[in-house]
Amino acid sequence: MCSTWFSWRPVKLTFKGLTDSALMCNDYNSNFRRSTLVPTHEAKRSISMKTSKRYIISSQSISTEDLKPRPANSSPLTPLGFLERAATIYGDSPSIIYGDTTYTWSDTHRRCLQLASSLSSIGIQRGHVVSVISPNTPPMYELHFAVPMAGAILNTINTRLDARTISILLSHSESKLIFVDQAFCALIHDALALFPPKTKRPMLVLITDDAAAEESSLSCIMIHDDFVDSYEEMIRKGDSDFRWIRPVSEWDPIVLNYTSGTTSSPKGVVQCHRGIFIITLDVLLEWEVPKQSVYLWTLPMFHGNGWSLTWGMAAVGGTNICIRKFDAALIYSLIRRHHVTHLCGAPVVLNMLTNSPTNRPFDWPVKILTCGAPPPSEVLLRTESLGFDVTHGYGLTETAGPVVFCSWKAEWNQLPTTERARLKSRQGVRTVAMTAVDVVDQKTGESVKRDGISIGEIVLRGGSIMLGYLKDRDATTKSMTDEGWFFSGDVGVMHPDGYLEIKDRSKDVIISGGENLSSVEVESVLYMNPSVNEAAVVARPDEFWGETPCAFVSLREGLAQKPTEKEIIEHCREKLPRFMVPKTVVFMTELPKTSTGKIQKYLLREMAMSMGHANHPQSKEKK
Repeated sequence: MCSTWFSWRPVKLTFKGLTDSALMCNDYNSNFRRSTLVPTHEAKRSISMKTSKRYIISSQSISTEDLKPRPANSSPLTPLGFLERAATIYGDSPSIIYGDTTYTWSDTHRRCLQLASSLSSIGIQRGHVVSVISPNTPPMYELHFAVPMAGAILNTINTRLDARTISILLSHSESKLIFVDQAFCALIHDALALFPPKTKRPMLVLITDDAAAEESSLSCIMIHDDFVDSYEEMIRKGDSDFRWIRPVSEWDPIVLNYTSGTTSSPKGVVQCHRGIFIITLDVLLEWEVPKQSVYLWTLPMFHGNGWSLTWGMAAVGGTNICIRKFDAALIYSLIRRHHVTHLCGAPVVLNMLTNSPTNRPFDWPVKILTCGAPPPSEVLLRTESLGFDVTHGYGLTETAGPVVFCSWKAEWNQLPTTERARLKSRQGVRTVAMTAVDVVDQKTGESVKRDGISIGEIVLRGGSIMLGYLKDRDATTKSMTDEGWFFSGDVGVMHPDGYLEIKDRSKDVIISGGENLSSVEVESVLYMNPSVNEAAVVARPDEFWGETPCAFVSLREGLAQKPTEKEIIEHCREKLPRFMVPKTVVFMTELPKTSTGKIQKYLLREMAMSMGHANHPQSKEKK
C-alpha cells in the first residue's frame, strides 16, 4: 500500500457522515494511509487548490482479533516479585536491622523461600489462612512474603485485642496455623481455650525472641507442648531453592485483615495480589520514596500490613529498622543512629514525639506519613518545627493503605506557618492509581458542592479497593454499589480547589438542635490549648438540644496549674460558634485507643451515654 508523507502544516479533517464537523490537527510527518484519509479535493473537484487540503476519515477501524491477552503479557500482578528483584540488585545491602541483628536482602530472600518451603511441606495449601501475632520484628516482616509464597493468605492479628476477640477472629478466618511471638503465648492459649469443643484448632509455631524472654518465659513453658515447631527451625528445614507458588490469578487473595475495631465490630477485609501491587507502588510514588531509604517501623505491621510498606521497602531495596514497641526516646535514638529517612504513624504518634523531653530538631529532613485520623493543625505545626517533613494521607483497611494524599503545592511554601499547617491538615486528592474520589450527598447520592462547607459521605473507586468482607455478602454489597463506588462511612467536604477534607466518621457527627456538628473541628480547637495532650469529642444526650458536644481530654505532664472544665469551655467559646462549644468536659489520664493510635470513640460514647441527659443552664440558651 502506498503511503504519502506530508510536510508540517495545519490540516483540516472532515469526518464522513459529519459534513459540518471538522477537526484541526498538526500534521508533522504523519504517515497517513490513502485508504484511511481521503483528500476531499479528489471527491470535490470544485474546491480551490489554494485552500488547505481536507481529508475524510474512514469509519473502518483496526482489527483487534489477534490483539488479546496472552501468557507473555498477562502474568498476574503480585508484590512478591519485589523480594526476588531486591535480592538481585541490593543483595549485600541491609534489609532488616533489629537490635544487634542485621540481615541483607539476599538473607531475607533465602529465609522467606525456606519458610515457604516448610509451610508447604506441613500441608499449608493455596487459599489456607495463616495467622501471626507479633510486634514489628524480623519474622513479622518476613511472613509478609513467606506465607503468600506458599500460596496461603496472611492474617496479621492486632496484639492489643483480648482473648475473646482473637478467638472469634481465628474461628471466623478458619486459620490453619498461627505464628506466635513468645510474648503472646498466654494470650493465644486463652483464645484457643474459648474454641467450641471438638473444633479443630490451628497449629502453633513459636517465634522466640531474647528481647521478650523475661516477660514471657513462664507462659511459653506452660504451653510449650502445644507448638509443632519453632520459627527458626522451620527456616532451617526449608529448601532455599523452593519455587514459590505464584497466584493463578492476580485476583487471588493475599491478605486477610480485620478492621481495627473503632466501631466495636471488626470485619474481615480480603485483599488480592493485584490490589496490593497497585497500592504499594502508588504509595511509593506519592510519598516520593527513593531507592535504599531507611524506614523505621513505628507503624504496626498488623495495621493494614503497615500501609503496604512491608512490600514497598523491598521494591526500593530499603532498610527496615524493626522495634518491638513505640517509645519516643528510642525513636529519636534510632533515627539518629541509622539516619532514618522515613517513618509512619497516626496523629497520636506525632503528638507523642512532639511531647517527648528528648525531642531535638534533626539536621536532615525526616519524612513522616500520617493517616488514620485527621491531625490537628497545631500538632502538625509542632511536628514540623522539629525537622519532620509531614505528609498527610487518608485510607482505610478496605483500601489497603492511603489512597488520598495532601499533595503539596510549591506556592503554599510562601504562606504563613499557621496557614500551611491548616492546608496540610486536609486529606487532599486521589493518588495516581486511584480512579476517582468524591463526596456525595447521603440522601440523593449526588456530588456535593465544592465549597468546603457542604457535607457528604466520602466514596472511592480504584484498583486497591478490597475484594470484600469475608463471609459477609450483605456488608460487601452495602459498601460497594453497582454504580461502582465504595462507601467509606467517613463524612467530609470538597474544597473549591478539589482537595478533600474529612469532617468525621458518619457515626461521630453530633446533631445538636438540628445542626450537624463536626467533632473533628471541635477537637482541633481543643488541641490549640497548650495544656491539652489528647482530645476527643462525642455526643452526650441533652434534654433540650437532643445532643451536645462532650469533650474527653487528657492533659500534658508537668503542668504547674491544670485547667478547669470552665476554662476549657471558655477556650472553645472564644474560637467556635456557641452550638459547637462542649457543654461537658471530662478529664482522663489517657484516652482509650486502638493499637494503631485511633481513639476508640465508641467507648467514649458509651461513657457519655451513661452520664445521662445534660441538664444545665447552657442547654437552655438560644443558639
